[in-house]
Amino acid sequence: MCIGVSKDEIRKTVWRLLEEKGVARFPKPIFGRIPNFVGAEEAARMLCRASIYRKAEVVKVNPDSPQLEVRRATLRDGKMLLMPTPRLSSGFLLLDPKRIPTTNIDEAATIKGSFKFGRSVPPSEIPGVDLIVLGSVAVSRDGWRLGKGEGYGEIEYAILKEFKKVDDNVPVVTTVHEFQIVEFIPHDRYDVPIDYIVTTNRFYEIKPRKVKPSGIYWESLPAEKVKEIRILQQLLKNRRRI
Repeated sequence: MCIGVSKDEIRKTVWRLLEEKGVARFPKPIFGRIPNFVGAEEAARMLCRASIYRKAEVVKVNPDSPQLEVRRATLRDGKMLLMPTPRLSSGFLLLDPKRIPTTNIDEAATIKGSFKFGRSVPPSEIPGVDLIVLGSVAVSRDGWRLGKGEGYGEIEYAILKEFKKVDDNVPVVTTVHEFQIVEFIPHDRYDVPIDYIVTTNRFYEIKPRKVKPSGIYWESLPAEKVKEIRILQQLLKNRRRI
């Protein structure tokens, strides 16, 4: 894809390509979603063999379908799973595998199950995160990522950064199909770059790493996002008191 193409054009091209190639999976339509893809489980297993995963004790994983197997593996391997609720409507859920019956691990990794077996935690009580896994619509070979366009992955990262639960050394990884890898993605300063791209059979490390956002850039945050996300409202109040 050429320089000058918009983020939305890239998303539409990738969604269409996944459908045309027959690698798009339920839930459908994939347009407007982080697309589930054939081979998502293999990509998860590839990630779980990597040292960045093996060393991690607390893993943040997005709640979308293609990362379901990553969430299941995290709990099966005895790691703490931090899962943002959809649209951050209920903040973050923390799932402790020690508190989940083995027979319920697969259920706990789903969105519905996470509410049943996880506990809602304010950002101040979240343990330090060792690895971040993000879902993507597209990712470029130099480490820039596109979600579905609503900005929640960036907001989640910024909140964790504000509360000092992540730092610049915490690796950020995405699991995708090879068809989701593109040559170019335009980016803004609030976009969270990717350090590793994992597919069904390849593990890409991005070098050099891109500079990550320092926190919330309030001037770039739409007012409607602040209105709908309670954590942002609390942060803004605290900011105004200073």
